[in-house]
Amino acid sequence: METTIPTVTARPNRRRDRLLTVFAATAAALLGWVVAVPVAGVELIARSGSTDQRVTPVAVVVSTLLAGLAGWALLALLERLTGRARTVWTVVAGLVLLVSLLGPLGGGVGGAATLTLVALHLVAGAVLITGLRRTAAR
Repeated sequence: METTIPTVTARPNRRRDRLLTVFAATAAALLGWVVAVPVAGVELIARSGSTDQRVTPVAVVVSTLLAGLAGWALLALLERLTGRARTVWTVVAGLVLLVSLLGPLGGGVGGAATLTLVALHLVAGAVLITGLRRTAAR
């Protein structure tokens, strides 16, 4: 008689995976900045009202971390409020990404800056949406 040993499926460590996702998005955006600014020589300037501001690596890191943590917080809240958190969060995150593109499209100073800023938003958004969505309760 053959005995089967039950396998234990480890519950994924959501907190760790979400934290890694936020850090991965931040690293990806920062890498994009490095490739565009010091390597390719793009002058990365965004216009806010009547002021032009240089987009620094600190700004890229801080804004990506804040976006990632806000996405994480919203996902955690939705998981407590609804059984369809994954779907609702994905739709909201996609809409937030689309709205976030209005900033660089209207505020990038020059074609290269605009293209770079859009790319940074898309890279950070893609990593955050796919990574955080993967951790959502089903």
